Amino acid sequence: MEEGNQTGMVLFHFRPFSKLPEVQMLIFVLFLIMYLVSIGGNMSIVLTIWIDRCLHTPMYFFLANLANLEIFYSSTIAPLTLASVLSTERTVVSLAGCGAQMFFFIFLGSADCILLAVMAYDRFVAICHPLRYTLIMSWHLCIQLVLGSLLLGFILAMQLTVLIFRLPFCSSKEISLFYCDVLPVMKLACADTHVHEATLFVVSVIVLTNPFLLITLSYVFIVDAILKIRSAEGRRKAFSTCSSHLTVVLLQYGCGSLIYLCPSSSYSPERGQVVSVVYTFVTPVLNPLIYSMRNRELKDALRRVIIKLLLVQTQETF
Repeated sequence: MEEGNQTGMVLFHFRPFSKLPEVQMLIFVLFLIMYLVSIGGNMSIVLTIWIDRCLHTPMYFFLANLANLEIFYSSTIAPLTLASVLSTERTVVSLAGCGAQMFFFIFLGSADCILLAVMAYDRFVAICHPLRYTLIMSWHLCIQLVLGSLLLGFILAMQLTVLIFRLPFCSSKEISLFYCDVLPVMKLACADTHVHEATLFVVSVIVLTNPFLLITLSYVFIVDAILKIRSAEGRRKAFSTCSSHLTVVLLQYGCGSLIYLCPSSSYSPERGQVVSVVYTFVTPVLNPLIYSMRNRELKDALRRVIIKLLLVQTQETF
């Protein structure tokens, strides 16, 4: 393809889930419900932590930032996907638009994974070094860790996106997913992509493997420390603060590893479609549910905030 066409006239479109309009409409309704629930759930967590002073601790500070990332992450994928599913004709996206979506997807997804490792470190310090917790996990360090997660995600996303969108693309512009993910877009290139595949693998190791190893190491020490607690109530409380985080970690890293840590030659569009639905629509819905259902402190705070808002609304009415 000529370079002029590469920069000016390249348009992509997404492969539909089904050729049947009825199935497409059902998928649209399901995706819309999941998107609205994920936005509502994560916003509830952010507002609850912001309003309730009892939750102004490092653990909930990280959780609020994770919920914020989930909101933006979902909003990077869902609106364009919903428009594409609902449309009776092909929804086209420009080269720049596809690049922007891929950048924010990698940026927010990477920051999300790194922040989960930061949260594991926070739990490690809280359980293994409780007397030094406030000294180690200062607000200055907490802010640095969140900004560091965002900065690393930004750098990795920028490098990978620029590298991929410098490729020339062939005549076929149908992306085998419902958004501009790295591997499906790379498959459309009419050039050798070995360097790009190697770069993707390195980024995946930095974002998935290294944080997961740090999380695993943290939980080895955490479990060892919990088993040394004499009271059953103390062990139960310590496990309850970690179980929700560990559940989210398994969901996030499990789905990501199935796609990005497998060889590119073994990539299957059908498997990619299913796994992508899980970590772009299902996981953002489950995360706030997992944290709110399995964390008594957050549940109580959410109840207090709702009662406070209802009282304010009642007083304004009368």
